[in-house]
Amino acid sequence: MEAPVFEEIDPAGDCDCAGCRHWRQVLPHSRTGRAGAHPAARRALIMATAAASALGVGVTAAVPAAAHAAHRPGVPADDVPDTPQGPRAPLHGPAGLPAAPPAGTSLATVTRAEIIERAQTWVTAKVPYSMTSYWSDGYRQDCSGYVSMAWKLPTNEWTGSLGTFADRITKEELQPGDILLFHNAADPQKGSHVVIFGGWTDGTLTSYLAYEQTPPHTRKQSTPYAYWSDSAKYLPYRYKGVTATAAAPGAEAAAPAPGAAAAPASHGVPGYPGRAMFRPGAENPYVTRLGRRLVEKGYGTHYTTGPGPRWGEADRRAVEAFQRAQGWRGGAADGYPGPETWRRLFS
Repeated sequence: MEAPVFEEIDPAGDCDCAGCRHWRQVLPHSRTGRAGAHPAARRALIMATAAASALGVGVTAAVPAAAHAAHRPGVPADDVPDTPQGPRAPLHGPAGLPAAPPAGTSLATVTRAEIIERAQTWVTAKVPYSMTSYWSDGYRQDCSGYVSMAWKLPTNEWTGSLGTFADRITKEELQPGDILLFHNAADPQKGSHVVIFGGWTDGTLTSYLAYEQTPPHTRKQSTPYAYWSDSAKYLPYRYKGVTATAAAPGAEAAAPAPGAAAAPASHGVPGYPGRAMFRPGAENPYVTRLGRRLVEKGYGTHYTTGPGPRWGEADRRAVEAFQRAQGWRGGAADGYPGPETWRRLFS
């Protein structure tokens, strides 16, 4: 049997076959039938119809739909935030499998130092930003997953649920390990963000050290309060499970509270008040005393204001410069004064 021959023209007006009857009805109203139709596309439709007629079955013309990018009404297509986040989800174990927390899991307790240390692990690893991927510790690689990790939460939370694990505080109450949270209810997935507060970087409370998960990877940097954009919408929160720093066995005794007497002076050197006096967010007279001594010794180039009572990045960099001048390197020159740094500075 010879293959049938089809005309690539309008159906004959006097032909009574099923295919011609169909196209006489469809073509006057079809975008693919006459002007503007690609010849190959029209040819395929005619052949498909005729073949269907020969087989005695109906046919539905498949017309490719134009692709449309997802778009939010009233928002420019190119004005999309850089930190989309995933939904609330369990931690992920080996091979990306969900790992449910043990039954009856309660809020884990964590110190401020631990929160910052945990946050720093992702900064060091430069964990790539992703709202669908999970890091080796089981936490989602977006902003809310990052905070969930730093706070030791049993699940991957999102900006709409992080507040349930925390209490609202004021700007003046912020301490390292707290967060600044912007949850945009109008577009929670793409319009929200959260950062970890690492301490003030100046004495005027206008900039702070922010730890955040943002493209292309985790970072920490000095940030204007409360954030680069939508500043008024970022609210400070404190994790309900945060505890005071506990001294490890054999560790140096905890420092006295601000205003308490320091350790007795030795050989003209004022008593060292303890490491806790010189941590991000700390505010006490010992910070001022340390800063003034650094200025006297010629290490005050990093101060633009002050020195003041609140520990900041300028203090840390000034101490680091002094420590390096002693020939110390690596962890010995981290910018945080220990007893030996204090002794040498005030000798």
